[in-house]
Amino acid sequence: MAGRSGRTVRDLRRGNRTAVLQRLYFDGPLSRFELGPATGLSSGSVSNVVAELIADGLVEEAGSVDSDGGRPRTLLRVARESGHMIGVDVGETRVRVELFDLTLTELARADRPLAPQRATVPPQRYDVDVITGHIRDGIAEVLSAAGLAPERLLGVGIGVPGIVERTADRGAVVHGQTIGWDAVPLESLLRTGSRLPDSVPYFIDNGARTLGQAEMWFGAGRGAGNAVVVLFGSGVGACLVTPEVERGRAVEWGHLTVRVRGRRCRCGALGCLEAYAGAESLLARWREEGGRPPEGADEETALSAMLAAAYPPDGTAADPVALGVLEETAEYLGAGLSDLINLFQPERILIGGWAGLQLGARFLPAVRRHATAYALRHPAQKVTVDLGRLGPDAVTVGAAILPLADFFARGGRRPDPEPPARRPAWQAALAERRS
Repeated sequence: MAGRSGRTVRDLRRGNRTAVLQRLYFDGPLSRFELGPATGLSSGSVSNVVAELIADGLVEEAGSVDSDGGRPRTLLRVARESGHMIGVDVGETRVRVELFDLTLTELARADRPLAPQRATVPPQRYDVDVITGHIRDGIAEVLSAAGLAPERLLGVGIGVPGIVERTADRGAVVHGQTIGWDAVPLESLLRTGSRLPDSVPYFIDNGARTLGQAEMWFGAGRGAGNAVVVLFGSGVGACLVTPEVERGRAVEWGHLTVRVRGRRCRCGALGCLEAYAGAESLLARWREEGGRPPEGADEETALSAMLAAAYPPDGTAADPVALGVLEETAEYLGAGLSDLINLFQPERILIGGWAGLQLGARFLPAVRRHATAYALRHPAQKVTVDLGRLGPDAVTVGAAILPLADFFARGGRRPDPEPPARRPAWQAALAERRS
């Protein structure tokens, strides 16, 4: 029965379960007494919800603490084995697949390297069959390594380059212009030949958003209501988090124009930030100006060599070409950040991604200085610019958070299997083919 607000008793119960689960997840262990003020629920509601969650195996006891003059209070926590998620990072050098328990402790990992791509315009196309094969094989490998049945998964989260569009007939479709993907129906392709049951959902989103999700839940963004998380790898991207967009929105920051009629970006346009600040273009500019990256090295190894040349660890003279390119890149990045500061006035800007973390603290002071110089004074005085805290696995962790967030939003209940009539056409067709 629906009340005046349109919410049913089932909606209210689900909301109460969500509130208790989230508080235990982020702040636990907590006692029933502490859960009341933490969730805004009455003591009776807390007791009923906790009893349900314990019966469902989602919450367990975690010892006790003394109370003021009364009996010890039992502490409660989320049961880590009550759910499992897979996170996938479709990067530009490899596909990484990780299996996590409900507390996001890693249980197994599989890495599939990708063949090096040449910077061309139009860009080289990432072989869709290779990527989907790596994802399917990686999922099977981590499940086998952990001895976990596929049916126990809450879902598979996948971070990809590009814009993700959700469609009724093909599921999640990826528009990855910089990797040569034009409306690739990734979700339906993964379902074809998948060993996962149809009841296990896929959650596909932009990699910058999954990075942002991870940093906001567990990293340097925790507690901020308005932040921008920047992904600095082969290319660059960003995730915007505001009170209106609490779970973040990916923005194609790397394709903001920073120089009219500038360098050709791999997206095909001229003067994009990515054409100056992405690791791929940074290394290309070093090479063009006489630098010598290690022959045949991947991007991560080549960037390490460039950093060592610009800032020699043994105190010898710096390579002026490498140093000059890095200093120019810091200015472009700072100018790009100033646009984010002026447009969104965030409390924090966090820089992640393998290239951002590799350049790290040595690069950061120059980026901060240029961001402040190019931005309006008032918002620049209120923002902090720091590195992310979660390391190179942040995109994968953030991808795994996508099914976890959905699970919490459902009050810790798995999605009901959809009747055939309500399934998207592509999913219904697959089910019919399998039967």
